[in-house]
Amino acid sequence: MLQDYFVDLHVHIGNTMYGKPVKITASKTLTLTNILHESSKRKGLDMVGIIDGHVPAVQEELIQLIEKGDAEPLEDGGIQYGNVTLLLGSEIEVYDDNCQGPIHVLCFFEDLYHMQQFTDWFGKRVKNITLSSQRIYENAHNLQKQVKELGGVFIPAHIFTPFKSLFGKGVVASLEEILIPELIDAVELGLSSDTQMADQISELHSYTFLTNSDAHSLKKIAREYQKIRMKAPTFMELKKALASKDDRGIVANYGMNPLLGKYHSTVCANCLSPAKYGGPCEKCGHKTIIKGVSERIGELADVRVSPKRERPPYIHQVPLEYLPKLGPKTLEKMLSQIGTEMYILHHATDQELAEVCSKDLIRMIKEMREGNLSLLAGGGGKYGKVKK
Repeated sequence: MLQDYFVDLHVHIGNTMYGKPVKITASKTLTLTNILHESSKRKGLDMVGIIDGHVPAVQEELIQLIEKGDAEPLEDGGIQYGNVTLLLGSEIEVYDDNCQGPIHVLCFFEDLYHMQQFTDWFGKRVKNITLSSQRIYENAHNLQKQVKELGGVFIPAHIFTPFKSLFGKGVVASLEEILIPELIDAVELGLSSDTQMADQISELHSYTFLTNSDAHSLKKIAREYQKIRMKAPTFMELKKALASKDDRGIVANYGMNPLLGKYHSTVCANCLSPAKYGGPCEKCGHKTIIKGVSERIGELADVRVSPKRERPPYIHQVPLEYLPKLGPKTLEKMLSQIGTEMYILHHATDQELAEVCSKDLIRMIKEMREGNLSLLAGGGGKYGKVKK
């Protein structure tokens, strides 16, 4: 029987169990075990994608969890830990003759064996296999073909972000300039865009849209996620869902309003004031202007063609920690007395919330569920905010 599952497919590893860095800019508390515990016990996710699974020390930690009986490989792919399924993936930086990027892509594999096979191949084409988001010295087409030979899933990451994304820098006008379209399983929108914005580009109409957290700390896990209809939270079921096969598919995307994304608006790199791309800044005179996602999508927009597929709803939602009326102590009480973050966001009743929350906080949670919060736009690397 088909059920709905909450899924976040973009979480970084900050440190290995040996204390060695993986994602330099990520929190040291982002170890594999901590991520799995946070996702299962506190966030309430059903599936989480680790995109630094190529790192040998991360694989060693997973093997230890399996040997201790804390984790168990699933027959249809993925690894069960508590209430969450782990998917092993890798974020890779592409910069070849066809791509004056760099751009980031995500690759996921069925199990530890296939991930290790990819590590062997990837390790010969990268300078440091122990770190995250490393540049691959290989043609993007060959990377895609290798992922598919191993039965994997290939997803361009945060495709509109000004830096390290498919469309972000303005050099590429079409994904066909870099990638083989038929070897793409889905595209990740990123924090500064949503379905309505992305569907202004006709060549994206055939792809499933994903909304993931790109978490660099435990708190940021599931700041964006999706609800996916599958028989079970496994790798094989996910592949069917991305292809919308056998009634599987994305039921809803849950993402922050694009105004909250740190690259939504075009701003001055120095003072972060709204600016016109091409500069200089009218306020401070600085010459470097960071083009916002909204402006970039406007350049690429092709509204002559309507989407050929019916999209699931994109629900503007913010993580609990973004609510200005919610302090860390109250959040901990909510998680311990009411339930996981997914339960609080989607299911908690007014009566349950009233046992812990103030009337103002309950009002904000209800406004958040309805997408009615008032926001201040972000840009230039600074996140937007929820108005008090």
